[in-house]
This record gives sequence, C-alpha cells and structure tokens, in this order.
Amino acid sequence: MSQEELAEKARLHRTYIGMIERAEKNITLINIEKVANALEINLSEIFNDL
Repeated sequence: MSQEELAEKARLHRTYIGMIERAEKNITLINIEKVANALEINLSEIFNDL
C-alpha cells in the first residue's frame, strides 16, 4: 500500500505518513489507531511488534 493510499484510508495527510515513516514526527495514539484501522489490524498488533 502506498503512503497516499494509507493516508486516504486513515484520513491523515500523506506528508504526515511520510514523516512518521522516516521518524521525523511522533505519532499520537489517536493517529496510531487510525493507521491500524486503515491497515485492518488490531491496535494491539502494532504494539506487539515493538
């Protein structure tokens, strides 16, 4: 999935997704949930991979 597709599904700006991916910006818990929902995964799956 492209950054643009993820941003659209998560209702976030595509540049914000890129900044998160490059660790230039910290992501909030609310936006982590949006990304998880866009990826159709449980929020816990994101934190289990850390």
